[in-house]
Amino acid sequence: MQKLNPTPNNKLSLPLPSDDALAASQVLQQHIAQEIMTHDGWLSFARFMELALYAPRLGYYSGGAAKLGKDGDFTTAPEMSPLFGATLAQLTGELLAQTMPQVLEFGAGTGRLAFDFLSECQLSGITIEHYFIVELSGELRARQETLLKPFPQVVWLQAMPPAFSGVVLGNEVLDAMPVQLVMKTDSGWHECGVVLDDHQELMLSTNPQRAAGNIVTAPNIAQIPDPDTLPIGYLTETHQIAQAFIRSVSDMLLAGQRASGRGGVAIWLDYGFPAREYYLAQRAQGTLMCHYRHHAHPNPFYLPGLQDITAHVDFTAMAQAALDAGLDLLAYTSQAAFLLGAGITDLLARTPNDDVRAYLPLANALQKLISPAEMGELFKVLVVGCAVQLPAALLRHDRSHRL
Repeated sequence: MQKLNPTPNNKLSLPLPSDDALAASQVLQQHIAQEIMTHDGWLSFARFMELALYAPRLGYYSGGAAKLGKDGDFTTAPEMSPLFGATLAQLTGELLAQTMPQVLEFGAGTGRLAFDFLSECQLSGITIEHYFIVELSGELRARQETLLKPFPQVVWLQAMPPAFSGVVLGNEVLDAMPVQLVMKTDSGWHECGVVLDDHQELMLSTNPQRAAGNIVTAPNIAQIPDPDTLPIGYLTETHQIAQAFIRSVSDMLLAGQRASGRGGVAIWLDYGFPAREYYLAQRAQGTLMCHYRHHAHPNPFYLPGLQDITAHVDFTAMAQAALDAGLDLLAYTSQAAFLLGAGITDLLARTPNDDVRAYLPLANALQKLISPAEMGELFKVLVVGCAVQLPAALLRHDRSHRL
């Protein structure tokens, strides 16, 4: 077993939560502990992560704490610059001849991407009949509703529609989906679980024996290239839930094409790697990372419900899931190449560079979005779809061959 909680010699120096937030986290910990006990003392890490992020009223994304911006835990690209959403709007405008004039966004955060997207559509005369948002967080939906009041075409959905033709947007959605943790041992690959220690604290079990004496079944490691070559003790993630989500979105787009005769495209922006760069021998502890009040750390059991838990995206697995469902792989590239190909510098050029107060903040934010030392290279973009062709400028630096 492996205890990831802070110890007296390895404390996390993080901001203290309020009394109410701490109390809510303790209630969620008790809920998780109860579920562990009802499952013979062992819970899959994926189920723990699902509860920590999405348990009703208590999980990180379903509770009431602020998630984004200076008062939250992390900042995303739409929060950095209006040019991000405006660039996606211009690209969508180029695709509307092939799709229905509607957008579906998953995980819309504060609503900033939708706001900048629709503002650009207004400015440029791009007609979007409906902008659907599927949002699991009540706190974030409330913020979105306030920000997006000027745009009557915004519609919130409780679940993914069965059919859709248009443009699907997912910025930093896949990284927040629960992952399985797996470890290579002397007896083969085993799924890691969450158990309670002697003090009833959450900890990671890397022992293939469950508390009740049952052997954990061998995990699905099909997405890991050459798993036999990896060293004993190698700990990593697999992404069955995200793969299933991609297949569901693919089915939705294909159903939309059958119903409307028009194409559909899904654009996924996130941090991650192709499989052969993801499962490197030197990445022996995986990519799991937590975010709390703009601090990053590796302990998923710190204050469940109050921190984000993420893993890098295996873009090979995501692309393969879309292909298996029947979509076409349209592009895979870096965020920098994608934004440049979609014309983000043209949008910056609309602001005169001698207007220093207006131009410099935009230029500085753009640098963060495209610089290899910032988000430009770490973040990738996967585009899949049906009956759609992308503008040639987006394909100049395509890396699909690396998937």
